[in-house]
Amino acid sequence: MPTLRHSRSSARLATQAFELSIAAPQVIAYRMARLALAGLPPSARDRREFVRMGTEKVAAFYESWNAMYLALLRANLSLALSPFQVWWSPARGRRTGLTILNRGLAPIRRRATANARRLRRTTS
Repeated sequence: MPTLRHSRSSARLATQAFELSIAAPQVIAYRMARLALAGLPPSARDRREFVRMGTEKVAAFYESWNAMYLALLRANLSLALSPFQVWWSPARGRRTGLTILNRGLAPIRRRATANARRLRRTTS
């Protein structure tokens, strides 16, 4: 059932992209408002949030990079262990690409949606 797996991977990628497209603007809007309203000098809470803005982006980048690297490594090992598998399953290449994209987007989406939830709670 290569087509079903392909459509599941596509659906998962689309879902992650949609969730990220909703969460990222919320986080940006909250943080920009926080920057605009922070006094001089910023409070300890504001300083923690400002530091967190930068450190979490670096951490998400490395998590994403590592996840894509591991997915690519698994795909290469699978290809090396069965050299003619690509000829038997032409959809495998598309699935591999979708898997790598899904794995790379997951940490970024996870952090953005968690931030959106966390920041929504702090304003209520």
